[in-house]
Amino acid sequence: MSGHRLYDPTGARYGIPTFPWRLAPEGFATRRQLRAAGLRPGGQDVAAQVLWYSRRYWRTGRSPIRVAYLYRIDLAKPVRPMTPGKWAALVKANAARRICPQCRTDAGYRIPTSLGMCVTCADSPQLAA
Repeated sequence: MSGHRLYDPTGARYGIPTFPWRLAPEGFATRRQLRAAGLRPGGQDVAAQVLWYSRRYWRTGRSPIRVAYLYRIDLAKPVRPMTPGKWAALVKANAARRICPQCRTDAGYRIPTSLGMCVTCADSPQLAA
């Protein structure tokens, strides 16, 4: 399958300008790229998209076509600075993730969601019984 099927700069086929992987023109960026530059979309709509064929999904039955939405860099706004209230909320949320619900102690690290408790409690032979 070739990339030319994914090339639609006018948006006639896909509704918005569409480009194959690594062929988007200058002036567009993904959310991650905007964030790395200290920017955010700022309420603007998706301006274009990048499509590519993923080898990961060929055997899973899911669509092998992946998408990344692009935003115009010239319309992006600076990231809002963290306020003291936001910092306090973030510290409180991270502290809550360190408390083991089983033994109620501070584990010293964020509790893995896969375990739902600290590693010590998960390895405890009492819980295995």
